[in-house]
Amino acid sequence: MKTALLDYHLPPELIASHPPRVRRSCRLLHLDRQSGEVAHHRFSDLPGLLNKGDLLVVNDTAVIPARLLGERQPGGGGAEIFLLEKLGPHRWHAMVRPGRRLRPATTVTFGDRSDFHARIETSREDGTREVTFHGRGRFDSWLKKHGAMPLPPYIQRPATAADARDYQTVFAAHPGAVAAPTAGLHFDPPLLNRLKKSGIATAALTLHVGAGTFRPIRTETVEDHRLEAEPYKLGTRALRQILSRRHSGGGRVIAVGTTVTRTLESLWLNGEPPLRAHAGRADLLIAPGHDFRAIDGLITNFHLPRSSLLALVAAFAGLEATRHAYRLAVDSGYRFYSYGDAMLIM
Repeated sequence: MKTALLDYHLPPELIASHPPRVRRSCRLLHLDRQSGEVAHHRFSDLPGLLNKGDLLVVNDTAVIPARLLGERQPGGGGAEIFLLEKLGPHRWHAMVRPGRRLRPATTVTFGDRSDFHARIETSREDGTREVTFHGRGRFDSWLKKHGAMPLPPYIQRPATAADARDYQTVFAAHPGAVAAPTAGLHFDPPLLNRLKKSGIATAALTLHVGAGTFRPIRTETVEDHRLEAEPYKLGTRALRQILSRRHSGGGRVIAVGTTVTRTLESLWLNGEPPLRAHAGRADLLIAPGHDFRAIDGLITNFHLPRSSLLALVAAFAGLEATRHAYRLAVDSGYRFYSYGDAMLIM
């Protein structure tokens, strides 16, 4: 498929820079997969749009404060370390700036009273680094104090104390992501209570979202794009909940987000997975033509043009239906991207 088909015009004022005051109050565009019809709701209407017995599968990863600002040594000068993935207790894969100045053996300090400093160890072919942190105490506690939440690049403001709460889902339990699974940001305890009373269950898996989620497709065709692999875990209990719906037909499996979709479709790619816990790395690129085997519905945000996330939505809803829904969303003033509004595709 030509990548240009995933392009669309978005007025800058529709990019949400802050979340709604009440999470469940955001708008929800319901796209019917069969008819292509669109209806407009609030996210708080979700219990009435689902059926008793349906299963929502959520991503319970937690975003870490991955952006660190310090000073390079020797010589001084600003330095930024953006943590990507944990490789060991104090060793990380990271992006750094300025790259030309942060070569192997360079040290980065974080203030006179900081308990940790960083040492650049090796450079990778893609320009990223492996970094080791040296110091006293618990690194996780130090990172929480000194790191900043890694807001997406299209939110053009510094992260604030409020973002430490706002850019985290209510499901967050396992730290490791450097971007939020944003479809989960619309849920809050009152809505979850209403869903439970309506007989709608939830199950969780963990996929640590990487910075590659924001990387646009630069190839002429979507299929030539390569996704960065992201680590995931799916427990036996959640797998049983999913399989019970697939076998009995008593309820639908609805993925809350593209990260959940990629994880489940990766596991179902070669047939039904065996009934045991799974862990691995997901790098499945889902584009129009994909045969969906694991999910019946999708809750997702509005995504960047020419992105693998939008390709996944187009694969599930149909390309023309997706393009039409996005045009309607723009014309109707929906808020886009991480802190924006949502879609339900069933």
